[in-house]
Amino acid sequence: MQPRPRTESSPDIPVIILCGGMGIRMGDDRPKALVEIGNQPVLWHVMKIYAAQGFDRFILALGYKGSMIKRYFLDYGPLNHDFTLTLGVDPTIEYENTQPEEGWRITFADTGLHTLKGARVRKAARYINSDTFFVTYSDGVADIDLHELLSFHRRMGRLATVTGVRSFSRFGVIQTNEDHLVTTFNEKPLVDSLINGGFFVFERGALDYLAGGDDVDLESEPFRALVRDGQLALYEHPGFWRAMDTFKEAQDMTAIWEESAPWKTW
Repeated sequence: MQPRPRTESSPDIPVIILCGGMGIRMGDDRPKALVEIGNQPVLWHVMKIYAAQGFDRFILALGYKGSMIKRYFLDYGPLNHDFTLTLGVDPTIEYENTQPEEGWRITFADTGLHTLKGARVRKAARYINSDTFFVTYSDGVADIDLHELLSFHRRMGRLATVTGVRSFSRFGVIQTNEDHLVTTFNEKPLVDSLINGGFFVFERGALDYLAGGDDVDLESEPFRALVRDGQLALYEHPGFWRAMDTFKEAQDMTAIWEESAPWKTW
């Protein structure tokens, strides 16, 4: 399934991206959002998925080494495109080719070093002036149709929608018979149950469930409260989805990107 491309009528709905995580479990001292898939940070891939479908108003909820993420984007133009530099008292740069990312509007919101995800969303939301907004992680990609997700959210009429996906088990699964002989050995099979794949849609009223201090997480008590009140809908994405939490998973995602790039919808 190919998500719909950007159109002039795409709604101006902002996207909060949670960028506070560390890359330490990957053996990387950078923020996890800057760990590269191919030759670009995973954060760039996530943003391209949204921008390709017309959603290019981003709010980055920064935490660990957020200054590195700021610097990446401040240097983005000259480091990623051909340009001509005219030196002088007031140097000027003229880009020699079109920048596909031209027009992206990115707000950099410092949400604290040890802040949990729910509190990061609440703090970043001060830059939102719409009733509806997206929230997503900075380390997961998918060939998701965001317009379909948004339409589903509106049909359901709830305060929040979470995208459910099926993932691969981290472990092999062994089955045996009554004689204790192995009958099947599946290396990292596809898990039958749905898991949280990120790609949320929130209404402003969902922020009431995120009230509190910096220790308010997203997937724990806030989501349980939304479930209890019948305010959390599930959108099932049947297509491609991957996230990374380890160096091996980052390597696997790079291999997928170089071979088939299933989430490249731009």
